[in-house]
Amino acid sequence: MGKRFCSLWFCRLKTDYVVIRRPALLTHPFVLALPDHGRMVVTAACKRAMEEGVQPGMAVADARVLVPQLDVLDDDAALDTKLLRQLALWAIRYSPHVSINAPDGLLLDISGCPHLWGDEHIYLQQILDTLRSKGYDVRGAIADSVGAAWAVARYGRGKAIIGPGEQVTALLGLPVAGLRIDPLVVGRLQKLGLDRIGRIAGMARQSLRTRFGTELLLRLDEAFGRVDEVIEPVVPVTVYNERLPCLEPIRTAAGIGIALTRLLEKLCTRLQQDGKGLRTALFKGYRVDGKVVEAAIGTHRATHYVAHLFRLFEEKIPMLEPDLGIEVFTLEAPKVEEVGPMQRQLWNGSTGLQGVSLGELIDRVSNKISAYVVTRYIPSEHFWPERAITTTDSMNEVAVETWSVTRPRPIQLLVRPEPIEVTAPIPDYPPMLFKHRGVLHTILKAEGPERIEQEWWLATGQHRDYYMVEDEEGVRCWIFRSGHYKGAGQHQWFLHGYFA
Repeated sequence: MGKRFCSLWFCRLKTDYVVIRRPALLTHPFVLALPDHGRMVVTAACKRAMEEGVQPGMAVADARVLVPQLDVLDDDAALDTKLLRQLALWAIRYSPHVSINAPDGLLLDISGCPHLWGDEHIYLQQILDTLRSKGYDVRGAIADSVGAAWAVARYGRGKAIIGPGEQVTALLGLPVAGLRIDPLVVGRLQKLGLDRIGRIAGMARQSLRTRFGTELLLRLDEAFGRVDEVIEPVVPVTVYNERLPCLEPIRTAAGIGIALTRLLEKLCTRLQQDGKGLRTALFKGYRVDGKVVEAAIGTHRATHYVAHLFRLFEEKIPMLEPDLGIEVFTLEAPKVEEVGPMQRQLWNGSTGLQGVSLGELIDRVSNKISAYVVTRYIPSEHFWPERAITTTDSMNEVAVETWSVTRPRPIQLLVRPEPIEVTAPIPDYPPMLFKHRGVLHTILKAEGPERIEQEWWLATGQHRDYYMVEDEEGVRCWIFRSGHYKGAGQHQWFLHGYFA
């Protein structure tokens, strides 16, 4: 299937936006203006003002001569960029590949999308009708190349949808300005009578390159489809992405659940064919009022099991507010991983860390409460206690190190060692008692010391002498002295964890 592109041109983007916010200006001529070298210059004009001869770039004083009742409003130089981004995010419901085409348009890579709405005619008409109902004067076109779609949207006077392979014929009768070249080059071509694309299409390329530069040839090749043109989407596109438009807006939880099931089946089929499973998924609903509602889930093991993924999403469906209705649903998997050949057997049941039931339970708890409630710790290749463990969100990640069984380590390791006051018979002996947060602990048993040196290749500092001690209440703690003994009154001792 060949590439297909859609170009949308907002004829009066800024002034349309102003009228949407201030409907009273619909029947009154007005312009937007900015100061330039001590005078106010028109940057955008509404349709009524332009019909009276007012044009962007004209001095406001001259415009008022043409239209005495003209209203002049302050312009925002960054407004068009903000508007185009908002419109691009809105247009993602029609294609995941939406790019801003400053200063007044959008470009969509619609390959594989129109059939979801029926055909390209229905697809384009729905986009245009929706934008026009919002108050924008917009034109659009579809073609095999970005350049052809751009030119037809702005200069075409016939059909807006150019069939596959027909872009050359459609472009020949259009002005050379439709090639997106420098206005100075356009002016030079027009002076020579080369005002139509067809008049330069058959000329010798060397002559065109010598007189008008390489840009003209590049734009010709792009428009005719000889050179591929890549558009940069406003939101990065995930490889695994499915969408489902609705014949009528969906307003019920049952309808949302049906849409989710269909999308999960499509996405999981693709994942299964590729030998992959998702780790994160994002379900979005594009509402009629332009807003987007969404729900996200994550798993601790890559999976393409539809029933399990639906259960994770199911608890989030009541939180999606359909309002006047959702017209398009999308499901994407930003993070996927390889699924091993044992996936089929795993679903039949196994025990231990690799047990599917355990993984499903952790997924449900994490997605119901918080993504960070359940954490898996694995050993890391370090001596320093704070660095000797690391966390992972994957059930399949294999640690490069094993837990030490010769040297006991506390079940609970404090985030930061807390200072304690210690009494010891002599400096290098285990302490007899210590005080922590105002509570005195009498030590009945002690084991140690275990000296752990600072990892000099990562940081500098004192060594630590660790002791495992047990107080009169049976609480076993892990305490240490930082460095060598420095005398009474020095806070060298710290509590670092609890064994039980």
